Amino acid sequence: MHYNTNVLRKVLILCCAIFVPVCALANDSGTQKNVMMSTTDVMKLAGDLVYAGEYEKAQDILVKMPQTYNLPIEIERWYLLAQIEQKKGNIDEAIKIYRKILDDQPDLAKIRYELAICYMEKGQWYRADYHLRLAMAGADIPPEIRQRMMYLRYIVRQNKRWNVWFNFGAAPDTNVNQATGGKECIRDTSGFGYLWCRDLPEPESAVGYNLMLGGNYEFVLSKNWRWKNDATIYTNVYDKHRYDDLYLSASTGPRYVWERGDVWLAGVANRSWYGWDRYNWALGTRLDINYDFTNKLSSGLSFRVMDNNYDEYGDYMDGQTYSTLPHISYSLDSTTYTVLRGTLEHNTAQNDAYANNRYGVSFGIGSELLYGFHVYLEPSFMWTQYQGERVYVKNNTPVIGKERDFLQRYSLSLSNNKFDFWGFVPTITVSYTNKDSNIHSREYEKISAEFTFQQRF
Repeated sequence: MHYNTNVLRKVLILCCAIFVPVCALANDSGTQKNVMMSTTDVMKLAGDLVYAGEYEKAQDILVKMPQTYNLPIEIERWYLLAQIEQKKGNIDEAIKIYRKILDDQPDLAKIRYELAICYMEKGQWYRADYHLRLAMAGADIPPEIRQRMMYLRYIVRQNKRWNVWFNFGAAPDTNVNQATGGKECIRDTSGFGYLWCRDLPEPESAVGYNLMLGGNYEFVLSKNWRWKNDATIYTNVYDKHRYDDLYLSASTGPRYVWERGDVWLAGVANRSWYGWDRYNWALGTRLDINYDFTNKLSSGLSFRVMDNNYDEYGDYMDGQTYSTLPHISYSLDSTTYTVLRGTLEHNTAQNDAYANNRYGVSFGIGSELLYGFHVYLEPSFMWTQYQGERVYVKNNTPVIGKERDFLQRYSLSLSNNKFDFWGFVPTITVSYTNKDSNIHSREYEKISAEFTFQQRF
């Protein structure tokens, strides 16, 4: 990071009202003498020594300099210490210092930019990409630095050759079986009593333990061409094991990278179990496209075609899924970003009563806060229209019609970067889900909480 030196010195002079005694470095004759220097002069001297490559002398001044209560001066002091570590090749130490600065002042785009450079030097490309995207939204970034960031994002995109993700945690659920409860009856047409009644399943609470482990790797074929492979395993294990689930997924195919985006065409295979019984498997194709429009605005589009096969319910549910999943990301500033996602999905089935069209939208907003906190809030909405008619009960009367559902979900996630365990941070996610339907037995609501360790960015 290169500050505008003249502007910085003026800011420091205006902010500084404290004078501290320091020992000046050796003069031309090699002797030392005690002098009175303002903190502004000390910072200028240390900065000049850093840029001259005199790291040990600069570090000695900065470490021995008394702590002030002037925030700009303290930020500059810690920045220079991080620069020294970075230039000496102590990247991990530099990252710690930059993180410390951002914990106290998360809106400093230039510090976030330097942090991204450190992650690039460590080969942690996904983390570098996250901080570069936020840094580019900073209002005080000079045009030439912003242009350099665009080029660095291209370098990051070229080098995203591998990544590993791992989440583990507990997930209490107030309605794990997605039940509505109560009783459903059909009234006698004569008006005397009921011909038939049944008890609907009651909501069951459970505590689950979830695990997600995944990764991807790319073989470099040329400057722009890659062969990308990824795989994921996800499972929930509840205290009521009939609700346990296990999901496996793998994809492989060519990926093309250019300066502002990338395209990946891959074959996909999925396999799932429910209650430890085989549930379904699917084979298909995916096409993922990502593009950066501006320094703040990025978009993506994912197309999928899957052939679904059910182990026990194939005669009713076997069919195809055609889905389009667009998303738009926009960085408001160097701390806050938004994500708008959409879902367009068509599902066929052997029995039309299970075929449906789905339309969904969600809007997420995330922010890096003071003291290392990160918060993410996302409301989402899904509409489902089934294609075939079925018999259901409405107002105690049998009715023939098509099922129509509306699902809304609100989730809030909170984590803190100061609680870092080998690159993972504890994250709490609380969500409320409500499903409305024209078929009463298909309605439900629930509250769930997840306590997980997620990869830190």
